[in-house]
Amino acid sequence: MLATSRWVRWGAPLAVVLLAAVLRLWNLGVPHELVFDETFYVKDAWTLSNNGYESTWPVDSNPRFEAGHTDIFTTDPSFVVHPPLGKWLIALGMNVLGPENPWGWRLATVVVGVFAVVLIMLVARTLFQSRLLALIAGFLLAIDGHAIVMSRVALLDNFVMFFALLGFGAILMDRQWHATRLATRLSTQRAKALTGATAPGWGPTLWWRPWLLAAGLAFGLTSSVKWSGLYFLAAFGIYLVVVDALARRRNGVSFWISAAILKQAPATFLLLVPVAVTTFLVSWTGWFVTRGGYYREWADEAGAAWTGPLAWVPHTLQSFWHYQASAYTYHVGLATPHPYQANPLTWLFMIRPTSMYYRGSSQGEFGCQFQNCSEAITSVGNPLIWWAATAALFYLVYRLARYREWRVGLILMGMVAGYLPWLMYLNRTVFQFYTIAFEPYLLLGLTFVIGLILKRIPDQARPRRARSAHSQVCEYDPQPRAGALIAVTVGLGVALLLTAFFFPVWTGMQTPFSFWQLHIWMPSWG
Repeated sequence: MLATSRWVRWGAPLAVVLLAAVLRLWNLGVPHELVFDETFYVKDAWTLSNNGYESTWPVDSNPRFEAGHTDIFTTDPSFVVHPPLGKWLIALGMNVLGPENPWGWRLATVVVGVFAVVLIMLVARTLFQSRLLALIAGFLLAIDGHAIVMSRVALLDNFVMFFALLGFGAILMDRQWHATRLATRLSTQRAKALTGATAPGWGPTLWWRPWLLAAGLAFGLTSSVKWSGLYFLAAFGIYLVVVDALARRRNGVSFWISAAILKQAPATFLLLVPVAVTTFLVSWTGWFVTRGGYYREWADEAGAAWTGPLAWVPHTLQSFWHYQASAYTYHVGLATPHPYQANPLTWLFMIRPTSMYYRGSSQGEFGCQFQNCSEAITSVGNPLIWWAATAALFYLVYRLARYREWRVGLILMGMVAGYLPWLMYLNRTVFQFYTIAFEPYLLLGLTFVIGLILKRIPDQARPRRARSAHSQVCEYDPQPRAGALIAVTVGLGVALLLTAFFFPVWTGMQTPFSFWQLHIWMPSWG
């Protein structure tokens, strides 16, 4: 019996990870061509690895690169608007398996995609204190089509998702660390106050918070892949101040708002932000130690260097700042029409998923054995998982307003960081696949609701059963009803069947054109 329990405890999560790996690694080298924005990131990664900075390529170089002619890049710098860390990671896979090998292009993203399944299970286990819910969260991420597609193409956003989730996990760990040590320090201060010392009107400043250092590193890594990582740093920085204020109020601190803002917040800032900024700067090492990068010598040009009070700043840093300012201007002003752009207001409803790759063929072409064939890679999520998670998200907003549950607040903070800032750019050219950055929090929200259904999480919305007719003390009954178990099991089973149904259009498999049409559930999916 003990051996069976141990097998379930370790075997079930391992099976989920294995499932995720199979779905992401199967036929990873197809298609043997650069799909969607791989045309930028793969080639940038290779020049970054060789020159230390992103360089230009000849016009129409993709067919030659795909054919194995990977040394045709120049030493002229290329203007790129994303930080280099994600491209360094892509370059690792290319150096391991070869730049001409599609597996090499996509190795880093697929490894990170599998690790993300492990990570979300660890986060869910800590957040919900339930092995079952951790397993469900991992299973949902393992089989969702959007997560599968983003793990199989060499784009940057899977790295953003992973590092942000690392930071989220560190914030989660710090929450208990902070609460325990704050209560202990306040008890000590109150004990001293009884002997004549000053009472803890503001409470202590907690400097030793190693999980905040880890969060700063993780969010720094996120920002070193894409600038949108800064939203996670800012959002969770504010979250930490709010959590500290509430913890001080629970512990009876008189001036809990003032203490959180004026006393602990500066320490939190110094623990979180300098680590993140340093990480971001280190990711640009290649640009700093070479001379050929874009704008690398901008400040050395006549009349370009700063004057006045900032004239003392080294030219290298002036050039770097100019580069970042130019990249920011590009980001906020990007409005070039694209057939697969998607307004952020539609993201939660999956109205316009991104087609990463499509090739139609007739019988006899490219091995087509039907009258007409299709090969597609479309980043449409598993419809049941995605729409159920969206419904759960709206329910969680209500629950936070009604019951102030800390788990709900933390999950929604992930959504605030990953989604809300994009609502400022409704006219900018953006895409549905950006949602991978906040998909883990959608799935954690859905897992929370499943936990309520299965009674694995105490439901504050339900009155609890009294111990006796005369007792006012209530207890929580952890036994779910058979109907709830059946409903959840059937729902997960249907989700798995939908994954099997959609898998060909997530992975570029050649299918009859009519089969591809069966997956166009909305006109906007075509």
